[in-house]
Amino acid sequence: MKPVCVLGNGQLGRMLRQAGEPLGIAVYPVGLDAEPAAVPYQHAIITAEIERWPETALTQVLAKHTGFVNREIFPRLADRLTQKQLLDKLSLATAPWQPLNSASEWQGIFQQLGSLAIVKRRIGGYDGRGQWRIRAGGEHEFPAEAYGECIVEQGINFSGEVSLVGARNRRGQCVFYPLTHNLHEDGILRTSVVFPVPDTNLQHQAETMLSSILNELNYVGVMAMECFIVGDNLLINELAPRVHNSGHWTQNGASISQFELHLRAILDLPMPQPDVSAPSVMINLIGTDVNQQWLSLPLIHLHWYEKEVRAGRKVGHLNLNHPDKQTLQQTLEQLKPMIDNVYWSGIEWAQAKLS
Repeated sequence: MKPVCVLGNGQLGRMLRQAGEPLGIAVYPVGLDAEPAAVPYQHAIITAEIERWPETALTQVLAKHTGFVNREIFPRLADRLTQKQLLDKLSLATAPWQPLNSASEWQGIFQQLGSLAIVKRRIGGYDGRGQWRIRAGGEHEFPAEAYGECIVEQGINFSGEVSLVGARNRRGQCVFYPLTHNLHEDGILRTSVVFPVPDTNLQHQAETMLSSILNELNYVGVMAMECFIVGDNLLINELAPRVHNSGHWTQNGASISQFELHLRAILDLPMPQPDVSAPSVMINLIGTDVNQQWLSLPLIHLHWYEKEVRAGRKVGHLNLNHPDKQTLQQTLEQLKPMIDNVYWSGIEWAQAKLS
């Protein structure tokens, strides 16, 4: 079986490597500054854990590699302008939007999009960074140097946020996990909850939307689609052409994790529908030191990234999975005294979801 080189050596590359080990797949996460001679890329399949990367000796070599899966798709989806243009081309529901090029456009923006404008950098700007909530009269809060580098969206009054993680192989076969319910605070995913039997209407909408995107792009591998729930319908917020934070629950809550599914798709291995038989909860660990007391709870699966702990940095996650929702709720309650109270709102949100 061909080896896999992952461009980027963060936690997603690490988890892809872990998923490959039981299958005998050699996965090599490589830093962007690695010397090309030190990377076994020649006969490998190339994938990436990030949407965009600087030009380095390694990325220049890999840009010409015929085994680089989705190579042309990454820059298209990494830019929110071309990502939104793709959604419009496919007539897929998304928040009304436009490019933001100069301060003179604000009056028209508020007339067209309403009183709350969400401004996002076209490139980058994840986890709450590079994004602004601007209300009419507050245009002066927007940095002048960012004009021409952003899009602006209508602020959406949504009742919930969900994501769909799915994969497509080269033959066009698509498989999807159940919709994941997500709680974001300050733009960062804090907690996810998933049920084995999702809302049929929303699941069908999401699968239809993501299928059309995957097929239009001739995409191979795992992609995540984040959506707002508005009434009985979904609005696409953003796409991520890679394994995704909101799919981490699959490591313990599905028969095939998103990481294994991605490897199966890019290596042309069988790709059956993953079995999801019980509810799951995922808690992101952000700027928090590891606490071995968590392991005293039998439902806790700790995934620690071995990164330096810094404020706002994702350093790990906790997965919980059990057929009985009440047992999950009770375990979450037992977790609260063992974890900083900044997590309590996410835990209580998950407990309410499980009610």
